[in-house]
This record gives sequence, structure tokens and C-alpha cells, in this order.
Amino acid sequence: MRLPNQFRTVVLGTFYLLIGFSTVAQEKKSNQFTVNQAVDYAMKNAPQVTNALLDIKIQKEVNREITSNALPHLSASGSFNYFPNIAVQSFPNFIAAATYGVLQYEGVKNGSGSTIVPPPDFGFVQAQFGTKYNANAGIDFSQLLFDGQVFIGLQAREASLQFYQNQMEVTKEMIKVNVMKIYYQLLVGRQQLSSIDANIIRFEKLLEDTKEINKKGFVEKLDVDKINVQLNNLKTEKNKVENQLLAGNAGLKFLMNMPQTEILELKDTITVEMIKENILDNAYQYSDRKEFKLLETAKKLGEFNIRRYQLSNLPTLAAYGNLYRNAQRNRLNFLNNEPWFKSSLVGVKLSVPIFEGFAKKARTEKARLELEKTKNNIVQLKSSIDNEVEQSKLKFASSLLNIDIQQKNMELAEKVYNTTKLKYEQGMGSNMEIYNAQTEWKVSQNNYYSALYDAIIARIDYLKAVGKL
Repeated sequence: MRLPNQFRTVVLGTFYLLIGFSTVAQEKKSNQFTVNQAVDYAMKNAPQVTNALLDIKIQKEVNREITSNALPHLSASGSFNYFPNIAVQSFPNFIAAATYGVLQYEGVKNGSGSTIVPPPDFGFVQAQFGTKYNANAGIDFSQLLFDGQVFIGLQAREASLQFYQNQMEVTKEMIKVNVMKIYYQLLVGRQQLSSIDANIIRFEKLLEDTKEINKKGFVEKLDVDKINVQLNNLKTEKNKVENQLLAGNAGLKFLMNMPQTEILELKDTITVEMIKENILDNAYQYSDRKEFKLLETAKKLGEFNIRRYQLSNLPTLAAYGNLYRNAQRNRLNFLNNEPWFKSSLVGVKLSVPIFEGFAKKARTEKARLELEKTKNNIVQLKSSIDNEVEQSKLKFASSLLNIDIQQKNMELAEKVYNTTKLKYEQGMGSNMEIYNAQTEWKVSQNNYYSALYDAIIARIDYLKAVGKL
């Protein structure tokens, strides 16, 4: 059965439209995250964490390099030389001198019967030494027996690795704090948007009621216009908050390193009870702070550095040896049965440092001063932690008190508005009263959401300050 052309066009158009929607749905991947899931995602994908992990891997390779200094070193080598013109060397004519010595010793006479007398100078003889083709191959061996700097380097491997691990933890905590703050800011904004929507619904209802009252002649047209103005202001505010939420959502995805093409949805909700739960006591330890652990590890590395330079004044001892075979030919026939000659060597080398222009003393003093700076930084960090804990504790306590006050104030403003609205509908109140009640309720809502956000941020700052985030 053949479909009519118009119907076929509608069917095909619907088909292609569905394909288009399917493609868009595939391109826009939706992700629903709790705050902890958002933090986990950031930990796995944020470039800062990835680089911190790479620093750990780099340090592991550095540790392997340090370890290699204490292990045997083997190397093989070989060489081939061709001399088109073998070098000529001049040397004293010891052959003639020896010959005359023998003749004199044997008492040989010359033709005239006189004793043979050697000339005053026998001169020089020129000769070529070596062959046109030379080849050798062998193995070299060395083993460090003692070196103070290498010894300290082996001891410092674990501390060096721990330094970068602590640095990674500091980076993770920084990302966690930022992700949580933005996440909760979006949750508060979402609640604020819900309140604005509720206000818009109420004003739309009030607008309709006022129009009916105006038709009956109980209120002026001016009252209707004033409500319209308030309603438009609410819609403008809603649009502003929606844009802020979209920008914050994009910022959160950027911080998490999530593609902007994906959809990020927040699963958590924020309540006053959640902010108040599991409040910690006043006890805290410096070692709970990741920055403190980082500086403590830096201090250990500084102590190792001083010892390394101090031990560099001690002698170093190393064993070495080699085994070589070499051959000399006047023809290029190294693979025949002619012999290769063996040579070998075993030795021990002791190097005793004597004077390097005070360079070692300068390096040791520099390391000592750097260690003093690290110690001062630890003292300063302790004072900073004490101050941070005290300030965040006061701010958190104040924010909890403020949020209770603002919540009660918002509930009271709602009651005032409802009572005023009822009086207005019954003709017992003025439009000015209902405007003022609505404005006060809206202000109390904004104050409440501001206090709610301040409280959750204060909680995060307090937990970070005591090292329990």
C-alpha cells in the first residue's frame, strides 16, 4: 500500500526530527551528583590532582636513580681503528750504541789495528710502530663502596616521596573546599529561585484578585499597575538568579574538569539540620592539617640536606675493574684464527677531599639557613592555624545564631503578609500595607538564604581549620 505524498512527508519529517532529538540526547550527557560524588569526580579529573600524581611518579623515578648510585655499574665498549699511514716515531739509536759496546767489550780492532772508539753521537732512528688495523672490545665494572652523599640520599628517599604525597593531599583539599562551596552556593540559589517562583505565583493571584476588585470599583487602576510593577520586578529577579545559577553550574563543571557539553545536576539538598549536625568539639591537632604535614616533611628533607653536605667532607671509596681483548692486523681479517690478546685490571680508588674553596661550607650553611626558614614557617603556621580555628569557630557560631533568627523572621514575615492579604481581600486594609508586607517578606527571604549560605561556608571553613574536612 502506497502512502499519500503528504502523509509520507509528515512521517519522514517526524522520523528525521526524532533522529535529531536522539542525536542531541546522545551529545548532552546528564550527570547527577551529590556533593561527595562531585568532589570524587574532581579528584579523578582535575589537572591539578593529575599533575600532583605525576610529581609522585617523577619522585619515584628520582628515587630509583638515587638507588642506582649504590648498585654495580657495568658497561661494554668496543673500538676499531684504521691507520692509512702509520705514524713514524724518532728515537735515539740505541742499536748502534749497543753494537759499539759489544765491540769494545770483545776488544775488536779496526782495520788499522786500533781499538774501536764509538762516535760522540749515534743520532736517531725513525721507525713505524703498530699495524694498520686495530680492534678492541671489553667490559668495564665499577662499584661504589662508600659515599656519604649517596648514603644520605638513600635515607631521604621515603621522605622525598612523602613530601609530594603531602603536597597532593593539600591540592586535593583545596579542590574539595572550592567544589563544596560552589556546590552549596548553587543549592542555596536553587532554593532562592523556588521562593521567587512562589512569590510570582502569589503576585499573579493577587493581580487577578485586584483586577476583579477594580472591576467592582473598590480599588483604583493604580493599584493594579503597582502590583504589575512588583510582578515584573520579581520576573526580572528570577531571570537574574537563573543566569547566576547557569554561570555557577558552568564554573563548577570547570573546577571538576567536566566537559561543558555535559549536563550537571545536583542531587543533594541543603537544610539547617544538615549544617548543625556532627559539630566537632574544640579539640584539634596541628598534625591533622595537611599543610602542617607538608612542612614537617620539608623539615625532614632540610635535615637530610645538611647531613648530606656534612658527609661530603668524608672520603669516597670505589672499586673498579675491566676486561679487554685487542687485536692488531695489517690486513682486515679480525675474524680469522689469529689471536686476540687479553688484558684485565682490578683496582680500588680512594678520593679524599681536601679543599674546594669553601664551597662545601657555603652549601652546608645555605642548607642550615633554609632549614631555619622551614622551622619558622612551621611556627608561623601553628599561629595561623590557632587563629583560623578561633575565627572560623566564632564565625560558625555566629552564623548558626543568625540563621535561626532569619528563619524565624522569615516565618513571621510570611504570617504578616498572609494576615495583611486577608484584610486587603476583605476590604479592611490598604494596598500600601500589602506592598510593605510583601517587601518585608521578600527581604527576610533574601536575608535567610544569605544566612544559610554563610552558615554552610562557615561550617566548611571550620572543618578545614581543624583538619576534619
